[in-house]
Amino acid sequence: MTTLQEFRCEICGRITNNPDHWFVIEYSDAKLTVLKWNLEAANAAGARHFCGEAHAQVYISRWFESICSPPKPDFARPAQVKS
Repeated sequence: MTTLQEFRCEICGRITNNPDHWFVIEYSDAKLTVLKWNLEAANAAGARHFCGEAHAQVYISRWFESICSPPKPDFARPAQVKS
């Protein structure tokens, strides 16, 4: 008996058990890898799934923004007094 596995696009939430033309992205703070869909990569811990090139690009853009932008100031935290 074959078990069908479902995958959800990280951007739009589309669910499929036939991920033709989908992409897998593996990432860390220092590295992002885009892979053509394969089941082994898709099932790896921390893998992200995308229903097409456009949604993979959205994720890549957000990743760049998160690591390349300077940290945003925390105005809720009290300012440090300099002597």
